Amino acid sequence: MTDLSGLEAELRGVVRGEVGFDVTARALVTMDASNYRRVPAGVVAPRDAEDVAAVLEVCRARGVPVVARGGGTSIAGQATGTGVVLDFTRHMNGLLELDPVTRTAVVQPGLVLDRLQEAAAPHGLRFGPDPSTHSRCTLGGMIGNNSCGSHSVAWGTTADSVRELSVLTARGGRLRLGRDWAGAPDGLRALVEGDLARLRTGFPDLPRRISGYALDALLPEKGADVARSFCGSEGTLGILTEAVVGLVEAPRARALAVLAYGDESGAAEAAAGLLPLGPLTVEGMAADLVRSPAGLPKGGAWLFVETGGETPAEARAHAEAIVRAADVVDSLVVTDPAAQRTLWRIREDASGTATRMPDGGGTSLSERSRGLGGEAWPGWEDCAVPPARLGPYLRDFRALLADHGLRGTPYGHFGDGCIHVRIDFDLLTEAGVGRFRRFSEELADLVVTHGGSLSGEHGDGQARAELLPRMYGEETVRLFERAKAVWDPDDLLNPGMLVRPAPLDTNLRFSVLPRRPVDVAFGYPADGGDFGAAVRRCVGVAKCRTTTAAGSAVMCPSFRVTGEEEHSTRGRARLLHEMLAGELVTTGWRSTEVRDALDLCLSCKGCRSDCPVGVDMATYKAEFLHHHYEGRRRPAAHYTMGRLPVWLRWVARTRTAPLLNKLASVRLSARTGKRLGGIAPERQIPRIAKEPFTHWWRRRKQRTGGDLVVLWPDTFTEHLSPSVGQAAVRVLEAAGLRVVLPPSRPLGGGVCCGLTYVSTGQLDRARAVLRRTLDLMEPVLRRGAPVVVLEPSCAAALRGDLPELLHGDPRAARLASSVLTFAEALERHAPDWTPPAVDRPVAGQTHCHQHAVLGDTADRRLRESAGLTGDLSGGCCGLAGNFGFEKGHFEVSKACAEEQLLPSVREAPQGTVILADGFSCRTQLEQLAGVRGRHLAEVLAEGLEKQEKETGGEK
Repeated sequence: MTDLSGLEAELRGVVRGEVGFDVTARALVTMDASNYRRVPAGVVAPRDAEDVAAVLEVCRARGVPVVARGGGTSIAGQATGTGVVLDFTRHMNGLLELDPVTRTAVVQPGLVLDRLQEAAAPHGLRFGPDPSTHSRCTLGGMIGNNSCGSHSVAWGTTADSVRELSVLTARGGRLRLGRDWAGAPDGLRALVEGDLARLRTGFPDLPRRISGYALDALLPEKGADVARSFCGSEGTLGILTEAVVGLVEAPRARALAVLAYGDESGAAEAAAGLLPLGPLTVEGMAADLVRSPAGLPKGGAWLFVETGGETPAEARAHAEAIVRAADVVDSLVVTDPAAQRTLWRIREDASGTATRMPDGGGTSLSERSRGLGGEAWPGWEDCAVPPARLGPYLRDFRALLADHGLRGTPYGHFGDGCIHVRIDFDLLTEAGVGRFRRFSEELADLVVTHGGSLSGEHGDGQARAELLPRMYGEETVRLFERAKAVWDPDDLLNPGMLVRPAPLDTNLRFSVLPRRPVDVAFGYPADGGDFGAAVRRCVGVAKCRTTTAAGSAVMCPSFRVTGEEEHSTRGRARLLHEMLAGELVTTGWRSTEVRDALDLCLSCKGCRSDCPVGVDMATYKAEFLHHHYEGRRRPAAHYTMGRLPVWLRWVARTRTAPLLNKLASVRLSARTGKRLGGIAPERQIPRIAKEPFTHWWRRRKQRTGGDLVVLWPDTFTEHLSPSVGQAAVRVLEAAGLRVVLPPSRPLGGGVCCGLTYVSTGQLDRARAVLRRTLDLMEPVLRRGAPVVVLEPSCAAALRGDLPELLHGDPRAARLASSVLTFAEALERHAPDWTPPAVDRPVAGQTHCHQHAVLGDTADRRLRESAGLTGDLSGGCCGLAGNFGFEKGHFEVSKACAEEQLLPSVREAPQGTVILADGFSCRTQLEQLAGVRGRHLAEVLAEGLEKQEKETGGEK
């Protein structure tokens, strides 16, 4: 047994980078994006090659395995291990040189592909391979797996782009790998020259043959390219510390031809015929993968065929020529870059989307009852056959699935004959795991029958290495073992991968999870009521690890600020998985490791919409906090901000708002109040309105006539910004609607969405508040009136949290379905109303809860009708309700705002309307930028006033 404390101490003495042997560091890397799990001894983030050499020396002396890891998105298990894991993403992530003349770049293994692409783009260059995980996968991982991506029909695999590799061997050798045997370890040339016939005849000639070692690249007629042969070795031969890679010229313009076919076989059989036309991509997917076919031409399956040219017209002409040559049901040619990105996102999210089947179907009624039916897993993610054989292979593949009672959704690189698929294996029961093995063995034989490769992109890892003899034969596999021994005679590097592998049905990550559902507060309806199934949603795709928020995306703001895995959605899901497993995290709901990882979760809900598998970390955080603090004293902020509705109602009843505002403006009393309340000292306490919104409402003349809408007086509108409510009433009535407020009790208070209780995990209180709210709302529910909620976070709570917390109360679902945003209410109930012409540009940010739960399509249309031009930024404002006010969160909160919101406001031209529908967003803008953000209702109300003045008060 490894002496972990001694190993840790020795590594700390020789390594300048970080050494992590604590529970959190280990838990974060127990898994990659595969079905497998291994608990490492520890994690080291080396600063340079000297650190790597030091780690190898220590581990070699102690007999401890070493596993190299990039972004951790490998799907065959090769980025997991029981020894020391090297994390290259923290320090060895640089682009050292880029030479546009020679079209080469010098990179470190932890460099994320998108960073290389961004640096190369100004020179009209790019790195050819581009996996769908391009925003988080690393060059080291791509070289280790010989990754490909959608453009491989034009630019090949990673091995085609590698020029030289700097590698450290397990025994300390420093090699510079290249052509003509450059850098070859002693014995490798003799091994190859002693078995030339086998190397010339024993390897399938495929564009996507990734399985096994690429020993045939060492043939003399292929240039004896040691660097190319190293690609795809999955960290088993040496540790990469630097690479020289080639770049290709990027087309100046691109067009995307989307070709529709009646079914998947039609698309598959057409793909190979398009290759002579020189496309950049030939990607395929069928309708069962697409959540919504909006934007796609009519059909049952599609090919995404990208073309390039010197001009947009040339690229379009090329695409149209392909359409004419293809026998299609329907087609679409897209030249607008934004529209192309939208379509490509459907394809890039497929690896996550395919993990949850859209109809929740499964293999049997009993499995559906256990919450298994909608889950699908990797394992046969990327086998490849000759492109001309793809159609027949897919028919046989579908038949094999049917024979085993399984379902899967194939998609992928049709032009290269490489298919991705997630299959609804039952990996939780003994019988299900047995079927997984039998299917894997039969599918391996089927792939070989069609002349294919078990891996066409992501490597063998543990998922397929056991089956390599079926593809190559026993003699060639023994040759692989001899090659491994030449490079790594002590079997120190990533043992159990490629050669002498662990069985494919061991080390499954699901085996450690509890078999019975965990007792929880939320209903988790999409997961069969099973919190374990909800946590299993995270398959490690790691879209949450992107370092920039593209477009309107929100997920995951805390990771983008800290760059730490534990502050990503995936990292938190991993810790929750280990909490349920109970092996590393042994204290269950009381875990401080999970609590600390969740501490910087903003509960922005961005993952709910942006994560391809719909992980909802805000809900998981609320669930965890509920159990973690059950029967225990909570942080002060939970009592102050978590129970904000109670305190503000008390202030309104006692009419003490002016006194409290004055105290908040005095430095000493404000500092004392913030310290006692757990509020960040850097924050200003928002001013409480002198008159609540409902008090204003009761003293005004009510409108009669028109369609009835119920305006929800949320806590923020009621007590902190009643001007928003007043403006909304003005606009809704101008649109011909009759506005009323929900019923209330004179002493018992009014309706409340429970948001502040949910976000702080006070779920028992939240349920009590929501039950009282449903009692009050019964007359409204009986009438079926729409409920207009102005605060996006409150609307999201009513639509999402309410029915999940009170899943046994049918009134909860009825109220949730009645909730409308301000813009939705106008669009649905006043469709003929024309808003005032504001005619000004806008800046600001779409509220993260609106983005994730509500959608902003109606808001966009309303802004356009009012002449409000421009788009709002994505990301999160960083205040996020109580998060940015809590002590210790200010710096992260500010950094989130600086990512998109504050720059967009600073760069806005004079006269721009700063829109911020959420109270948190407006507060953040005021406190960090000195800018007043306004709700859309306020902007339209101001427009109405201006319009009336210009027309002399005429209506």
